[in-house]
Amino acid sequence: MRMKIKTKTTLTCPRCGFKKEEIMPADVCQFFYQCQRCNEVLKPKEGDCCVFCSYADTRCPPKQIEEA
Repeated sequence: MRMKIKTKTTLTCPRCGFKKEEIMPADVCQFFYQCQRCNEVLKPKEGDCCVFCSYADTRCPPKQIEEA
């Protein structure tokens, strides 16, 4: 059975709460993300591989594959 990888997610800025739907790269982790509202540059929390694993409602595709 083949697993369906989610590439669309909603990322939430921890500083201002702004939410934005984003497309995650399928084969790499994204280390930085700049909030469009407050311009805060987000970095992964300690122990997370990327900003999506730290601040989005879906883990990044590489982690989804790893956890399957």
